[in-house]
Amino acid sequence: MSKIKRVVIVGGTHGNEVTGIYLVKKFERSPHLIQRSSFESRTLIANPKASAIGKRYVDTDLNRCFLREDLENPNLASYEAQQAKLIHQTFGLQGSQPADFVIDLHSSTANMGLTIILGNENSLNLHLGAYLTSISPKVNILFSTSQQKFRPHLDSICEFGCTLEVGAVAQNVLNAALFQETETIIHAILDYLEAHNQGTAPPVKDNINVYHSIETIDYPRNEIGEIEAMIHPKLQFQDYQPLHPGEPIFLNFEGKEIVYAGESTVYPVFINEAAYYEKGIAMCITQLSKININNQRRD
Repeated sequence: MSKIKRVVIVGGTHGNEVTGIYLVKKFERSPHLIQRSSFESRTLIANPKASAIGKRYVDTDLNRCFLREDLENPNLASYEAQQAKLIHQTFGLQGSQPADFVIDLHSSTANMGLTIILGNENSLNLHLGAYLTSISPKVNILFSTSQQKFRPHLDSICEFGCTLEVGAVAQNVLNAALFQETETIIHAILDYLEAHNQGTAPPVKDNINVYHSIETIDYPRNEIGEIEAMIHPKLQFQDYQPLHPGEPIFLNFEGKEIVYAGESTVYPVFINEAAYYEKGIAMCITQLSKININNQRRD
């Protein structure tokens, strides 16, 4: 497997998720904290205009702007579309300073704990995920893979990398504990990549638990699109906990429960995420499985 030569640590992909923004600013003040002997570490505020005004985005969600056809479409002229093209032209595979590994920092109003989101199942990503779960019981691995060849997310600009999602924390709010835990995970990732380059990556268990995203569920709505029910109190903040068929997931304004109609036990995540109201997503449904990381494809 090829060595990592350049790592890009990204904050502010969403301008109101400030944990990543302030970590990037800290690293820019003290760059020695993220430098390792075998690779270069760079920092990036991905959406500076949105970060300056404390909004998720200016025109459209930057983290949905990295599809190949969008990056190559000259007619897409929104601020975020232009930012995506600039980031890709700089740090993409054919960019002026191509990244070998991207760490995209996000925070969530949902109780996501410390979540490593992997967009593909290559060997380096999986072994890194296994390592992170071995050093912290708080880390969960979420697969956001797709049957499609290309994904719209920023971390898709290169083959290796991850999105780090932490929460629960309100938008535009810093939580000291989550800030410190996020920084600890970043250093662990950098240390692992250093060991990988030097051929001294620590051994990890062959089998790891992963959550595979399979579908999303919207809030119940009326004929004009207004929400008619809330996340049930028993489900609120229960990300990564088992949800069984027939258990309540929504509570309407008259107090009537609406239950999960699936046929098997699942594990909801991003429950009641504030940013997802506009996307028509009340929660993402995942399946829990144990995989052997040595049986996955190698790159």
